Amino acid sequence: RCTVDDRVTRVAWLNRSTILYAGNDKWSLDDRVVIVANTKTQYSIQIHDVDVYDEGPYTCSVQTDNHPKTSRVHLIVQVPPQIVNISSDVTVNEGSGVTLMCLAFGRPEPTVTWRHLSGKGESSWGLGNGIRGGERGPLGSTRRPRLTAGLGFVSEDEYLEITGITREQSGEYECSAANDVAVPDVRKVKVTVNYPPFISNAKNTGASVGQKGILQCEASAVPVAEFQWFKEDTRLANGLDGVRIENKGRMSTLTFFNVSEKDYGNYTCVATNKLGNTNASIILYG
Repeated sequence: RCTVDDRVTRVAWLNRSTILYAGNDKWSLDDRVVIVANTKTQYSIQIHDVDVYDEGPYTCSVQTDNHPKTSRVHLIVQVPPQIVNISSDVTVNEGSGVTLMCLAFGRPEPTVTWRHLSGKGESSWGLGNGIRGGERGPLGSTRRPRLTAGLGFVSEDEYLEITGITREQSGEYECSAANDVAVPDVRKVKVTVNYPPFISNAKNTGASVGQKGILQCEASAVPVAEFQWFKEDTRLANGLDGVRIENKGRMSTLTFFNVSEKDYGNYTCVATNKLGNTNASIILYG
């Protein structure tokens, strides 16, 4: 918008050195540029569907009593944050390294923040636990990572590097891009951490002769463990000798429907996945 008076004889709008309008005559080939006022007090143009290429200086040039005058305005185009590239879900083995990427565009340049989401909400560990944030510099160069500890907010960079990942660091990682122009753009990446079986629950159990006896073996593992039961060196088979073996997720149950004296003794539960195996001894006693 350019304010004029009745002394003005000629008016024009320019973008840099390109004439957009001279009086009512349109010089620009862009359909988005239109004149909205050419009166004795105002000379204004409007640009529809503004994009980043419209940013820059605009000049209102007026001729007053043969003396040219100019008025300049700089158009700043703001763009909401948008995540344009983010890492896919990833599966890694415990102890290895992981780098997550989240690239975002916007004007002003958005701040990119990574945080780890656990089952209880935000995680309570920060960059001190093998986590590094690497910030991109000009032309893709990498600046020195900032090792800033915090609660939940683990990195304020486009790249999140985790060295020596642990099973506790599995789960969803949320990337947020924000620049105050609009609500942040938020995306998530799922990180699955494989680890070998660990038997967390295996208790000796008592049962009287003629009663039902149940031995249970619980193992944490990713991928989920496969179970086997042994008595001494003999592997037990489901449905034989009056026993049932039932595996559900992390739990394996060995059931004796009618306990006899020969059933008493030491049993071994073996949990196996592709990363390894472990075992525990469980006693059935009378």
